[in-house]
Amino acid sequence: MPFTLIRGLHNLRPQHRGCVATIGSFDGVHRGHRAIIGQLLAQAQELGLPSVVMLFEPQPHEFFASDKAPARLMRLRDKIRALSALGVERVFCLQFNQRLRQLSAQAFIEQVLVQGLGIRSLVVGDDFRFGCDRLGDFALLQQAGQQHGFTVFDTCTVQEGGERISSTRIRRALEAEDYAQAERLLGHPYTIRGRVVYGQQLGRTIGVPTANVRLHRYRSPLNGVFAVRLRRVAEDAWLPGVANVGLRPTVGGETRPILEVHLLDFQGHLYGREVEVHFEKKLREEQKFPSFDALKEQIYRDIAAARHFFGIGQ
Repeated sequence: MPFTLIRGLHNLRPQHRGCVATIGSFDGVHRGHRAIIGQLLAQAQELGLPSVVMLFEPQPHEFFASDKAPARLMRLRDKIRALSALGVERVFCLQFNQRLRQLSAQAFIEQVLVQGLGIRSLVVGDDFRFGCDRLGDFALLQQAGQQHGFTVFDTCTVQEGGERISSTRIRRALEAEDYAQAERLLGHPYTIRGRVVYGQQLGRTIGVPTANVRLHRYRSPLNGVFAVRLRRVAEDAWLPGVANVGLRPTVGGETRPILEVHLLDFQGHLYGREVEVHFEKKLREEQKFPSFDALKEQIYRDIAAARHFFGIGQ
C-alpha cells in the first residue's frame, strides 16, 4: 500500500476508516519511537489493517509557548519521511489550533478517533494525556475502547544507561556537546537536513560563500559555530566545512534560526539542493560583533580552526 499523508480532519475519507493508530510528537524518531512503531506495525499486521501515526502541527508545546518551547529536533517533512521509511502507511497530521485545544477529551475520542479514523486498535503510553486541559488519559481511552470496540495497548519503554530514551535527553546531550550520546539515543548521528536557499550573500563579498538552510522551527537544538560535514542528499561524499547555527545578530538578525555552511576548498554551487549536515565539533558560541569587519576577522579564525580540526592545510 503506498504511503499517504492526510492533513486535517476534513481530508479524511471513508476509505481511511479502520486502522491501527498511535499518537505523539515523534520528534527525532529516536530508538524509543522506533520501538513504538514496531508495536504499531505488528498490531496492524495482526489485524490486517493500515498503520497510522497521528501528529500535531505545530507541536502542542509550540502552540502554547512558541519560541520558549523546547527546540525541535527535526522539521515536519523529515519526520514524515522517517516514519514512512519505517513502514508506516499513513501519517494523519492535525493542525493544533485554538479549536483543537478546546476540544474535550470525550469529543476528541468521538470525532477524531471513532468517527474520523474508525480505529480498531490504539497504541499509546500509559502517561498519555489529551483533550482540553489534558483531562483525557489512558483509563478514559480504555473505557471508550470498550464502548466503541477498539483495543488500547501501552507502548513499550526503551532505556539507555538505565534511563528512558526521550527527545528531551537527546536535546540535553546536544546542548552538552555529547554527540556520541545523542547518536546512541537516536540510533544514528544527529544531522540537520534542508534545502539550500539564497541569502544576503554577504559571505561572497569576503570570499567565504555559504550555503544557507532555513530550519523551519522556532528554536534549534544546536547553536553556535561548528566544524561540520555536509553531503548532498542522494550522494555519498561528505564535504568538510564550518557552520553557524543561530540568528546572525551582527548582520541584522533573524527571527528564527538559520544554518549557514561554508565548505572548505569547494568549487560549485548548492542552491536548490537538499543537503544534510553532520556536526563534528563546536568551535564557539554565536556572538554579536561591534562591526562587520570584526565579524569577518572571526570568520577567518573559525575557518582556520575548522581546517585544523579536519587536518586540512591552508
